Amino acid sequence: MSKIKKNIFVENAPIVDISSEGKSVAKVDGMVIFVDGGVPGDVADVLITRKKNNYAEGHIVTIHKPSENRIEPKCEHFGHCGGCKWQHMDYETQLVFKQKTVADALTRIGHLDISTLKPIFANKENYFYRNKLEFSFSDKKWLTNEEVKSGVEIDNRNALGFHIPKMFDKILDIQNCYLQAEPSNSIRNHIRDFANKHGLTFFNVRNKTGLLRTLMIRSSSNGELMVLIQFFDNEPGNITLLLNHLKTTFPQITSLQYVVNQKGNDTLQDLDIVTFHGRDHIFEEMEGLKFKISAKSFYQTNSPQAYELYKITRDLCGLTGNEVVYDLYTGTGTIANFVAKQAKKVVGIEYVPDATIDAKANSELNGITNTTFFAGDMKDVLNNDFITLHGKPDVIITDPPRAGMHVDVVAVILKAAPQKIVYVSCNSATQARDLEMMMGQYEIQNIQPVDMFPQTAHVENVVLLIKK
Repeated sequence: MSKIKKNIFVENAPIVDISSEGKSVAKVDGMVIFVDGGVPGDVADVLITRKKNNYAEGHIVTIHKPSENRIEPKCEHFGHCGGCKWQHMDYETQLVFKQKTVADALTRIGHLDISTLKPIFANKENYFYRNKLEFSFSDKKWLTNEEVKSGVEIDNRNALGFHIPKMFDKILDIQNCYLQAEPSNSIRNHIRDFANKHGLTFFNVRNKTGLLRTLMIRSSSNGELMVLIQFFDNEPGNITLLLNHLKTTFPQITSLQYVVNQKGNDTLQDLDIVTFHGRDHIFEEMEGLKFKISAKSFYQTNSPQAYELYKITRDLCGLTGNEVVYDLYTGTGTIANFVAKQAKKVVGIEYVPDATIDAKANSELNGITNTTFFAGDMKDVLNNDFITLHGKPDVIITDPPRAGMHVDVVAVILKAAPQKIVYVSCNSATQARDLEMMMGQYEIQNIQPVDMFPQTAHVENVVLLIKK
């Protein structure tokens, strides 16, 4: 172990695994090395960039023997961009390691029985599956090693793209992204070109100067399109110039919005958004239901696979029409409204007040009358008095954020003692932790991983618990 030090090469290191965080793993002289850019089966020279007592980190310099599961990345930005880090691995292999991530978390962290673990539900499309992307403007474009070594003077350092991992002030200028279908790339590139041509200034995150700050593009499966630009400097003339040009050039934009944001962060929730053209929302459709999506709304970013995820969730609930269902962390009420016609009553709870407004609007839009929604911190809202008032749940659906559920929420769920709990999670580690707390009263009847994000390590997991 002592032989491995920072800033040295480890020659012919075998890549043997993938970690739960998505990095490849090499093992040399008893030391675990987390490696960027590896595929299990590779044999490569690795440069150690960080050394701890029981592990090291590094990246591949030379591959001597490529894995049979290694493929050529599709994107020109692979290796620099922070997204799609598994493009160099074939999709079947990605699914194997996502399945393994779920299994390892449930057994290692939760000490759970995984005998009911089903094969992962694959995504039909490996690319162009996202319905939302957010890009940042910068007047200090990040330069690749090739650009630096070329010695060519780059006069225009304006960029519109994604953050370099772990560098809040470095933006990679994106030419072509394979995550969102057209006209996403055309709109982004056109905005950058128009801004450069007309001298519109790009944001400088350190100095807090510049007009153009961020760009959000949302699309729906029925062809609707939302474009929202955040401006830092308030320059009404230039704002109108750009937005009028977008309206004319891309008439397919359903909702064109903007906001002037001079805060220290890019969040929208506390800002007043202006609708420049069209509606202040777009619609997504699912089984004849319409869901209103505003600029501040949360909606699963993979629409077709979200539909599959919700069907799996509904099927596991096994509703007959007589059940009281609680939908915790309901967001804009998508799951709540999706299962409502099979339930007697659905009660949704969500932390963000604006989301519950959207949830109620979605119920009204679809003529659904058996849903109610409440806003507040889950551990404060979901208590004994709430359950007494709104009825004891027969089924609880919970879809918490990555941090999982507060221990007080788990305690109230156990006290409510529903017959079924369906736990949807984007983080099987915190899901495993929460599930372990419920094993005294419940047993696992079904485990179904779902791949929502090809080319990444992320995986959703749905678990059905039945009361003992």
